[in-house]
Amino acid sequence: MLPKRCDAVVVGAGFGGLIMTLRLRELGLDVVGLERGGDFGGTWYWNRYPGCRCDVESMEYSYQFSKELEQEWQWPERYSAQPEILAYAQHVADRFDVRRLFHFNREVVSAVFDSTDSTWTVGTREGEALTCSYLIMATGCLSAANIPAFAGLNDYKGRTYHTGAWPHGGVDFTGQRVAVIGTGSSAIQSIPIIARQAKSLHVFQRTANYSIPAQNAPLPEETAAAIKANYGELRERNWNQPAAFGAYYERNPDSVLTATPEERKARFERYWVMGGFMFLGAFGDLVMNVDANAHAAEFVRSKIRETVKDPGTAELLCPKGIIACKRLCADTGYFETYNLPHVKLVDVSQKPIERLNPTGLETGGNHYEFDAIVFATGFDAMTGALLRMGIVGEGGLTLKDKWSAGPRTWLGVTTSGFPNLWMMTGPGSPSVLANMITGVEHHADFISRQIEWLRKQGHTRIEADVAAEDQWVDTLNQRASLTLYPHCNSWYLGANVPGKPRVFMPYLGWPDYVQRLRQIEADDYTGFKVA
Repeated sequence: MLPKRCDAVVVGAGFGGLIMTLRLRELGLDVVGLERGGDFGGTWYWNRYPGCRCDVESMEYSYQFSKELEQEWQWPERYSAQPEILAYAQHVADRFDVRRLFHFNREVVSAVFDSTDSTWTVGTREGEALTCSYLIMATGCLSAANIPAFAGLNDYKGRTYHTGAWPHGGVDFTGQRVAVIGTGSSAIQSIPIIARQAKSLHVFQRTANYSIPAQNAPLPEETAAAIKANYGELRERNWNQPAAFGAYYERNPDSVLTATPEERKARFERYWVMGGFMFLGAFGDLVMNVDANAHAAEFVRSKIRETVKDPGTAELLCPKGIIACKRLCADTGYFETYNLPHVKLVDVSQKPIERLNPTGLETGGNHYEFDAIVFATGFDAMTGALLRMGIVGEGGLTLKDKWSAGPRTWLGVTTSGFPNLWMMTGPGSPSVLANMITGVEHHADFISRQIEWLRKQGHTRIEADVAAEDQWVDTLNQRASLTLYPHCNSWYLGANVPGKPRVFMPYLGWPDYVQRLRQIEADDYTGFKVA
């Protein structure tokens, strides 16, 4: 049973909730963790689809707070697969005795602030209520699955799956006629593996996505040992990288526009072989200048055309717009999959899916029959999980109403009108544009030190100042406007969810953000109001 009262509640048992709970316990607080799933892992608990894998390298997508942990854990691959990352999260929870602080299978459905005693009352779907002084939302940026409201969705009689809520026992598609709806990251990772099993596979694509080969491989022991021998140095250099990882790769500051065609092609080829996000390090202006970006985009399109044998299919798979203003994908054999005779690509950009029916779906005047449909339709990113919780701040103000025109935060950590409420990697922080584990550790340290300061100063409440929040929203927009990121209909802007406000949500510039928070802390938390 949940206790009736505690000092702090942490919602979410992913990497953020895990380290946040640990930090609050170190302060001597009575802390309770709540998690709607059955164990630790967060996104890696829910996303168990075939091929699910991290797109940040294993030796960097890991905690930094324990030198012993860094040395002990052995990562088997360059990019770790979901089972390995899940095992790591659960190992950390057990090794540092955090498990006993969490209550699993508890879905938070309400959080209401009481201004008379500056407390939050948190309610669960299971009918329990818990009152606390401090409430920290570690709910993740990609945790609210998005299923489009297709007509006839409930009429379909076959099996349906969402990549973000995959059955824990796995799925065997052997001999089945399968549809995958969507061609984002989860689809790009899962399609090659589903294709190996399925009797037939139809992929329904609205928008083609750029993807770079991950170049994944087993991680040699000598490579891991060399990194561990100087782990501290690598971590320190990563704090000064644009996205908090990739310090051992060269990022070139020069412009693609000043290179000769031969130099340009050779550089792109070299970074293509490196794989993944590192492709964007080939030149310094790829996400800043439309003309520079066009060269990188055309290079990737040329690779797709070289790979996919059918010219018509290849052209459909070639993205038409800016590269990297949507999240760049990393794949293993994705485009090669379309060379298989039983794999078909269906373009629904001009003629969208009309409806599902008992045996399949209809689009473009055609009826397709399937045994299973996989929705790889992504998430209501960054704000979805928070807005589904029924959070009510001072004076009855709901977070949903406050953010009706888009999220407004101070530093991506707090929002005015909601005292003693913190968000880990919330909108307005680097979050999805940086190494998420580094990001949650950074926020856990910042939030725990702020709570410690509050208690030492004798304050009972803290919240964002409205003027600071307004200034931060302006800063976010100004920084984004200097890049190409806002130029796409991406989930960075909420464009994948009908009716969601189009606002660019992440903060661009990890090192600057870190320095900003350090200065705010040194100045006794400017931009915050205390009482």
